[in-house]
Amino acid sequence: MTDGLTIGQTAAFTGVTVKTVRHYHRLGLVAEPERDSSGYRRYRSAHLVRLVQVRTLAAAGVPLAEIGDLLDADPEPFAAALDDVRRRLTERIEDLTARRDTLHRLAHGDRVLLPDRACAVLDRLAALGFDPGYVSTQREAMVLTRALMPAIFDSLLTRLEHSLDDPEHVELVKRALEARAWDPDDPRIEELAAALAAKLLAGPGPRAMPAGFWNRSDTAARYGLVNHHGEDREPSIARLNALVEAELRASGIDLPRG
Repeated sequence: MTDGLTIGQTAAFTGVTVKTVRHYHRLGLVAEPERDSSGYRRYRSAHLVRLVQVRTLAAAGVPLAEIGDLLDADPEPFAAALDDVRRRLTERIEDLTARRDTLHRLAHGDRVLLPDRACAVLDRLAALGFDPGYVSTQREAMVLTRALMPAIFDSLLTRLEHSLDDPEHVELVKRALEARAWDPDDPRIEELAAALAAKLLAGPGPRAMPAGFWNRSDTAARYGLVNHHGEDREPSIARLNALVEAELRASGIDLPRG
């Protein structure tokens, strides 16, 4: 290689493109050869060694801005710098793995937004014969609760699990779903509200709130968004929920007026 190599030959020999070689020149990572008497730049073995070093470090994830100092460093700083690069790559791998897992969960519907315990409750609702519209509304309510009132999310799941273990409660809820077709002034709504309130008072739900939870200035707004989700489409359900809340308040349960 007395006369040296052209830039095209150099790129081919080192496994990069001519554009990449020129980019390394602009960054100062590889010295640009002087032109020969014919006006061509001729690359020697030292240039190829440097190109291979730069290409290898870049492929390993070392930022180009750091490669020059890294290659010019003494052995001890070089090793320390590589350890730092390794640490950053590990963090990046963990981040990419988490993103991949999120995409996997997204492909499985609810599990990207809700934990397995909540998804199990939704599966039980479907298995108990609740219609898809109700299951969807409960899913949305869970998502809202987890986002807006995470402190009570576990207690919500506990209440739902408890209610699904109680056949009488399940039948009451199914009857409440039938009330969607009733007139909002139907007297049966008051009877149903009283029965539902009694079931709630007998369970763990209304009392299982963190101390001071209701003292937040925006709690009423958050509570309203969750507990009254979907009521604008079903006036009879809106009245049923209002009557249930009134029964709970009359029994001493401190609920915000959302």
